[in-house]
Amino acid sequence: MDRYQLFIDGKFCDPEKGVYRYTYDPCTELPIAEVPVAETADATRAIAAARKAFDSRSWSGMSVKERAKRLYRLLDIIKEHEEEFMKLEAMDGGSTIKKTSMMDIPVGMEHMRLLIEAAERIPSYEPLPWIDFPSVSWNFVNREPIGVCVGIIPWNFPFMMLVWKVAPALAMGNTVIMKPASDTPLSALLFARCVAEADIPPGVFNLIIGSGSTVGRELCVSPLVDKIAFTGSTEVGREVMKMGAETIKKVTLELGGKSPSLVLEDADFSVAVDGCLFGTFFHQGQVCESGTRCFVPESIYDEFVGQMLAKIKKGIVLGDTMDFGTTMGPVVSKAQYNTVMSYIEIGKKEGAELLCGGKRPAHMDKGHFIEPTIFGNVKNDMRIAREEIFGPVLSVIKYKSLLDAINQCNDNIYGLAGAVWSSDIQKAIEVAKQIRTGTVWINDYHLLNALAPFGGYKQSGVGRELGTYGLKEYTQAKHIHVDLGTKRETKFWFDYIFND
Repeated sequence: MDRYQLFIDGKFCDPEKGVYRYTYDPCTELPIAEVPVAETADATRAIAAARKAFDSRSWSGMSVKERAKRLYRLLDIIKEHEEEFMKLEAMDGGSTIKKTSMMDIPVGMEHMRLLIEAAERIPSYEPLPWIDFPSVSWNFVNREPIGVCVGIIPWNFPFMMLVWKVAPALAMGNTVIMKPASDTPLSALLFARCVAEADIPPGVFNLIIGSGSTVGRELCVSPLVDKIAFTGSTEVGREVMKMGAETIKKVTLELGGKSPSLVLEDADFSVAVDGCLFGTFFHQGQVCESGTRCFVPESIYDEFVGQMLAKIKKGIVLGDTMDFGTTMGPVVSKAQYNTVMSYIEIGKKEGAELLCGGKRPAHMDKGHFIEPTIFGNVKNDMRIAREEIFGPVLSVIKYKSLLDAINQCNDNIYGLAGAVWSSDIQKAIEVAKQIRTGTVWINDYHLLNALAPFGGYKQSGVGRELGTYGLKEYTQAKHIHVDLGTKRETKFWFDYIFND
């Protein structure tokens, strides 16, 4: 069994108190590796290393081209370990090997490449209009790295979330401290081993693992940290924002969701049925932007729901996550299993109609598996339609008019994503514009473009990730004013404080 260490200041090291623990495969419930447990002192060391590296300009002082060259080399090293990443990602978090092989790792690497390329296209010099009053002056913006950046990521997409935080931060010249989720640290730990092989200066990338109440808090309140990028629940995001406010840090938050999947009467069933199921049951529903509220017109409700039930029975296969024929794995932990099952009971008590699922598969005696679950005749004010369950549970809601459906889509504290299913693209676009979310797919779901902004409205977050939008979140914009009227007599405004 492999044992991993913390990565601080370019070196692997034991945690301050020498504590290690096992991480478990949620499919087999067996231990797969030993991982370090950091404490506040470890976080302090990592912060000091990142601060020293940034202030020395060993990384921030490089040209963007030179940084990109080294990051491309890191990407090549990651590519050499691609199969190992795929296996670890599946074992550590309950992903299927099919998903990690076809999506998580290759798409994560592609996102990293695209973000590095996009960073190369962002100029450090941004000209502003020339000014000729009160005198001729040259004004421009110098875009600079923000400093020491902390990335705190969740357990659902460990490698992808790591890339989304590390690639833009490093590409824009910052130093980084990453804190992966305690349940799924292995791909981040392997990433650190790749960094150790690359030509990245010490202290530029640091990795620690520990609890939010100790390690997380220290990372958020330290005055030596300039930015926090957090992905996780809205509840924890509120606390991160409060802690960051103590030193007025820049904070970006990508938080929870209860995304609507809005089916119009003219939708192509062959696309919309599969798409709505994919929108919910991809990665067991453990996706922040999952389409877990499906709005269907009364006129097609019975037929649409009937086709969804038939497709689930025929097409979704639960089983060993290392079997390429498995299309749905377990939820990440026993705690998450209990949470999801409690919501299923809440749905029953609220009067929703349990159409399928709702229990552990009869043929599986190990692993945190839950059958794909659909509730019908759900009301939009039920808890299962309002609260983020983060599991394989879909609420189907009837609607009478399109305006009513749009209003119900927007009647939620979240606003991360959503979808519109229609054969009339122009109509679908007009509907999409009325849904108050950061991303809306039309006749598709879950496809995130590395060059397009991703983030939420309302309580789904603050700021954006990906593309130039996300890259600029890791910079400061400095205005530099150069007065070209060099003679004292031209500067009459100086006389505002003198009487001579």
